[in-house]
Amino acid sequence: MKYVLVGNKRLGDMNMIRKLFFPLAMGILFLSTGCFVFGTNKDYHPFDPEALESIQPGFTTAEDITCLFGAPTHVVELSNGNAYIYRRSVAKATLIWLILLSFANYDTQVDQIVFFFDPNDFLTHYGASLNADKAEYGLPF
Repeated sequence: MKYVLVGNKRLGDMNMIRKLFFPLAMGILFLSTGCFVFGTNKDYHPFDPEALESIQPGFTTAEDITCLFGAPTHVVELSNGNAYIYRRSVAKATLIWLILLSFANYDTQVDQIVFFFDPNDFLTHYGASLNADKAEYGLPF
């Protein structure tokens, strides 16, 4: 019977260690194989800051806004005019895929501008929330 010696101590039968080591090593190898993936959406176009600075309530019309920003995402009919909503988002994802276990993190941030027009289609006021640049990749734990 062969024993494994470490220093002055016997650890056990060599065949028993081989029988335990191989399945344990294969199990660790099997569980640690996988993929690490980063992803982002490709359809984001940021709003032009110069276009936002050129807007003047009372003077800018709905036609001017559509020339600057394109077609709105949504048009809302109000009792005293219309609202044009422009929404653009950035999504970033991180995924760790192991054979038996997967972890994912998905972060979406939004740029949104809402323009309010009177019944004559002149801009009365607008609000902007620009957070899309804050989307980040993150660890999924």
